[in-house]
Amino acid sequence: MVTRGPDEWLETIKKCQALTENEMKQLCEMVKELLMEESNIQPVQTPVTVCGDIHGQFHDLLELFRTAGGFPDDINYIFLGDYVDRGYYSLETFTLLMCLKVKYPAKITLVRGNHESRQITQVYGFYEECLNKYGSTTVWKYCCQVFDFLTLAAIIDGKILCVHGGLSPEIRMLDQIRVLSRAQEVPHEGGFSDLLWSDPDNVEAWQVSPRGAGWLFGSKVAREFNHVNGLNLIARAHQLVMEGFKYHFPEKDVVTVWSAPNYCYRCGNVASVMKVEEDLEPTFKIFSAVPDDYIRESTANHNNQRAGYFL
Repeated sequence: MVTRGPDEWLETIKKCQALTENEMKQLCEMVKELLMEESNIQPVQTPVTVCGDIHGQFHDLLELFRTAGGFPDDINYIFLGDYVDRGYYSLETFTLLMCLKVKYPAKITLVRGNHESRQITQVYGFYEECLNKYGSTTVWKYCCQVFDFLTLAAIIDGKILCVHGGLSPEIRMLDQIRVLSRAQEVPHEGGFSDLLWSDPDNVEAWQVSPRGAGWLFGSKVAREFNHVNGLNLIARAHQLVMEGFKYHFPEKDVVTVWSAPNYCYRCGNVASVMKVEEDLEPTFKIFSAVPDDYIRESTANHNNQRAGYFL
């Protein structure tokens, strides 16, 4: 049998074809080795394209790359997490991103989302998908080990902080993120959890989040955090935005980037990626869902209902 490597794996996964269990083991080990070298706040230089939630919508991820201008050989990418769950192709989505990380390690940064978690993926689809596609949970376990090493944030030219969710009352300085121990399952509370779960909202300062984890934080909190840390902007994902992106406060210092069009194959939203050039002025490219998933939806074995939580 001919031994295949990362280049062959990438060509396979581009066609939405799963790798073998042994190939997934090798791939996950390679990615872990790369991620271990990254800091909790990974520095990234402009120009860069920032992408929000994908949630297993593999064919829309391919459309994202077409919209943004191609794979990372020519473009720097930051992905803000939530690669898996809800969509029908979480396995292929995360596998593609891992293959790209191996091929272009310095050009793609993968931030951890709240769905890159053992507990969450057992409820919202990824665990069951791996079980269905491989007949065991072994590949799910390999992927969960990778989740534990994903970075918690990225920072663009020292001025734009990229996280999945938002801020934490326990974190005032960026250095407090840098010293967190990230090689673990996402905790239920605390600064690590808040970075992945919090949301900006029209509140005075901090308010308990209806999600059951993280916090709601207001414009004053964001303004003070950015000032203390010399930031221009916080870019995050985590919330469905029908228009693809949204600035949350009058100061335009927090923005949500959403990259899963027609979320859950029924929400009807468009998606976006955020382009940041050397002038640090974000621009947004909007894209819509591709029809592939609608065609495949009828043949996919995903009839079971997921627990409600927030769309």
